[in-house]
Amino acid sequence: MEEFSTFVTHLECSETGKHYPADQLHGLSDAGKPLLVRYDLDGLGKAVTKQDLKARLPELWRYREFLPVRHSQNVVRLGELMTPLLPATKIQREYQCGEILIKDEGRLPTGSFKARGLTMAVSMAKELGVRVMAMPTNGNAGAALAAYCSRAGIETYVFCPEDTPAVNVEEIAFQGAKTFLANGFINDCGRIVGEGKDAVGWFDVSTLKEPYRIEGKKTMGLELAEQLDWEAPDVILYPTGGGTGLIGMWKAFNELEAIGWIGSKRPRMVAVQAEGCAPIVKAYNEGTKHADPWPDAHTIAAGIRVPAAIGDFLILEAVRDSGGFAVPVSDEAIRDAHQYCARTEGVLLCPEGAATLAALRQELGSGRIKADEKVVLFNCATGLKYPMPADPRRIDLGEAIDYDFILSD
Repeated sequence: MEEFSTFVTHLECSETGKHYPADQLHGLSDAGKPLLVRYDLDGLGKAVTKQDLKARLPELWRYREFLPVRHSQNVVRLGELMTPLLPATKIQREYQCGEILIKDEGRLPTGSFKARGLTMAVSMAKELGVRVMAMPTNGNAGAALAAYCSRAGIETYVFCPEDTPAVNVEEIAFQGAKTFLANGFINDCGRIVGEGKDAVGWFDVSTLKEPYRIEGKKTMGLELAEQLDWEAPDVILYPTGGGTGLIGMWKAFNELEAIGWIGSKRPRMVAVQAEGCAPIVKAYNEGTKHADPWPDAHTIAAGIRVPAAIGDFLILEAVRDSGGFAVPVSDEAIRDAHQYCARTEGVLLCPEGAATLAALRQELGSGRIKADEKVVLFNCATGLKYPMPADPRRIDLGEAIDYDFILSD
């Protein structure tokens, strides 16, 4: 049996610091908080070098020493290639600001960055003998879970708010998950999953309710650091719902510093939320450790419509420790940024990714982002999954072609 060189030592409660044994199935800690995977970083740092990475395939699993899967036969792959950093040079000129890079996660399997977390969670589920998994989702996470579980031969149940975009619901069901719509929010769907653990016997793979989605999302930080030649950008704008990716990247930067691959400089982490669902923004502004549940959550950016995040304190800790901030943007600003980026740069963002561009414009104006700072925007999914308003003009082929009409605005 081939083994990866992995350096996991234990799991740790993110609230109390209590240790839990590795290589066993875990959900939340005894305190009801997320568990974090810990590594022998001294051993890790001696086992792999930056030069070693250059000889490996440009994929997520190039960072295998930083990851928890021990046996390569348990890795569930769908082609998790490195995603590009796209310079937004025309927007940069128009905004008269520093370098803007778009990390386009829509190139991943199932078209979103959820593939990073779910390839890891499903691989670890396979390694630990899980046969049935369940989750609540606003769309993309459920699609990724369905795909990876089908690949692994694991039965899957997915619960969506009834207003989840139809294309996401169809994708989840088409890829083999037993799919349900519920008349509530993602937190309500999460309650169905949580209460069903004993009744049905499934494993709950909700955001931060198992330890390994963070480890998959952590690769965004590892990959970004490598792509930028191990130098941090000044600012990262991240669309924040459950916050797994923001937490994972912060964990990656800390681990990279511990093994000497980067210095102490960190990007300022900016949590971007919608005005209609901004619990992290409210908690940041009020200086609290935890965020109150957001009532009547609504936004066109379904992926960040998360009224309550179980890892709220980890998000806020990363934002504050980095010197960053949390910011809300309006749905109108998201729509404008969505179309503007497509027509200016040819990059079709998802609404959540468009929220980061809207936030950049807004905060350049406020001065919280300086005009000379290097900024990375995270586009978390392909824009092809989302409605795009269009009003094409029609040509009657039964009549002479009117080229003046074609050329008119």
